Amino acid sequence: MTFKFRSRFTVFIHDLLMVPLAWFVAFWLRFNLESIPDEFLSSATLSLPVVIGVQVVVSWFFGLYRGVWRFSSLPDLIRISKAVVTGMLLIAIGLFFYNRLQGIPRSVMPLYAIALLGLLCGPRLLYRLWKERCLLQSDGQRALIIGAGAAGDMLVRDLLSNADSGYLPVVFADDKLNKLNREIRGIRVAGTIDQLPTLIKRWNIEAVLIAVPSASHEQMRRIVEICESCKIPFQTLPSVKDLLSTQVTTANLRKVVIEDILGRDPVRLDWRSIKSHLQDKTILVTGGGGSIGSELCKQLARVMPRQLIIFDQCEFNLYKIDAELAQHYPNLAQVAVLGDIADRRTVEQVVMQYRPDIIFHAAAYKHVPLLEQQVREAVHNNLIGSKILAETAVAAGVKRFVLISTDKAVNPTNVMGATKRAAEILCQNLNQTTATEFITVRFGNVLDSAGSVVPLFREQISAGGPVTVTHPDITRYFMTIPEACQLIMQAETAGQGGEVFVLDMGEPIKITYLAEQMIRLSGKTPGQDIAIEFVGLRPGEKLYEELFHDQEQLIPTAFEKLRLAKARIYDSREWAERIELLQQACQQADQSVILGLLKQLVPEFQQQPG
Repeated sequence: MTFKFRSRFTVFIHDLLMVPLAWFVAFWLRFNLESIPDEFLSSATLSLPVVIGVQVVVSWFFGLYRGVWRFSSLPDLIRISKAVVTGMLLIAIGLFFYNRLQGIPRSVMPLYAIALLGLLCGPRLLYRLWKERCLLQSDGQRALIIGAGAAGDMLVRDLLSNADSGYLPVVFADDKLNKLNREIRGIRVAGTIDQLPTLIKRWNIEAVLIAVPSASHEQMRRIVEICESCKIPFQTLPSVKDLLSTQVTTANLRKVVIEDILGRDPVRLDWRSIKSHLQDKTILVTGGGGSIGSELCKQLARVMPRQLIIFDQCEFNLYKIDAELAQHYPNLAQVAVLGDIADRRTVEQVVMQYRPDIIFHAAAYKHVPLLEQQVREAVHNNLIGSKILAETAVAAGVKRFVLISTDKAVNPTNVMGATKRAAEILCQNLNQTTATEFITVRFGNVLDSAGSVVPLFREQISAGGPVTVTHPDITRYFMTIPEACQLIMQAETAGQGGEVFVLDMGEPIKITYLAEQMIRLSGKTPGQDIAIEFVGLRPGEKLYEELFHDQEQLIPTAFEKLRLAKARIYDSREWAERIELLQQACQQADQSVILGLLKQLVPEFQQQPG
């Protein structure tokens, strides 16, 4: 058998030898560190087998040999204390029945417990300190840890116990003044985050590890900007939400991504009401293979609906989400349907066959410049397709219909926005005249969605640039895809029919700032390593987006980050006549007539000259 100092057998032999040593030390202490009288030494020797037998059994029962000395900590100390105290009591009881404790002074028992506790704990802690000292003297980048909280403590513990981590924790930085100049696992909290440049120079730091999973995105943005100014590599732990099911270790460290600084604080949802409202329902998601639709399907799968119908016209996207759901939710009853929402026969067949309780309508064309030249296709898909789906839902007795809209529908300057605003009006009108409850959810850009600016910038940076920005002052609202989908479900739960819910998108972000941050996060310098070029606004594009119209008064709701826009009233009969004319114009493919009728449907539509 191979002999290892850290093996369970070695630990057992060590603890076994400590028992008689502690027993005789207790007698020695009892007699004031002088020679033990012969009669008491004889009693100690005769009772030794009982002491060893009882203590070994108790130690095994309490699991003293399961712990690894290198990771000895407070739980191990508590376990040893329990074993020692229990062993002392059982030994005293056993010897009392054996020989009435003859020749054994009463003070020996507590002295034995104290001596054994020290002999068992001392070597373990000394071994751990020795291993950590060896690790600190080993190779690795000298690291500064931002955040002297629980996450920072766990990260340092893992670094000290992992020789292959590649990092040597040297110093902490934390903004809490009551932690300054204190030490955590021998590592000093030497300053605040604003003092980072000074700390890096003073302590010869080679890398920064951000261990603040509870930081808001504004705080994270500040930390990242300071790290970037120091021109030093940095990594971060994921957010609290992402760490809930895992431990803090070096394996969790990753590069800071744009979502860390442009995303927003986690949404607090009423999952109980969402689950009770959506569970055991048949749900249809159109555009289920797209960025929003696919994430919405994943979120819905968590509440286990009776059946989930995924409808999309892109075969590959439909295949991907169907396979992913089948893998992660094998008990989910799901159906993948390939089809076009503007194909009335297909839509009627699907809705009538599966009889959904709720429809989430996420299918839409959304590329603004492209649709400026494809007016007929934009109207046919985004508006006429919505009309066909909504009318079919009414005929089939679908209880609730959720239209997923966009901030581009507010004071639209492009065809895409105008078609989405027309779809909003359509749903509001149908809500007044039918039993189906129509709910609209409106929000801005989502990070990393298909066709969005983030993947475009990522590709341009990978190619060496330049990164193209349309205008120096252009701004956009941003939200993560999971957050948007969760708020859509919350809006469906909260809605009674006829509402236009507006998601609180936070503060708008300058696209120039987004480009600069993505370049820096890739390890490059904007303007030096990778250029930023301003190419001018594209057809239909606005400098800034709006989430609500001047006549739509935003009303707070009981749910965080969910606002209610006061809906505007339209003459439903006149509006229905115009949309019928628009549908006929689409069949005739007369683009100029289509555009003119679209402007009549959406009076605030002011198309910019291309």
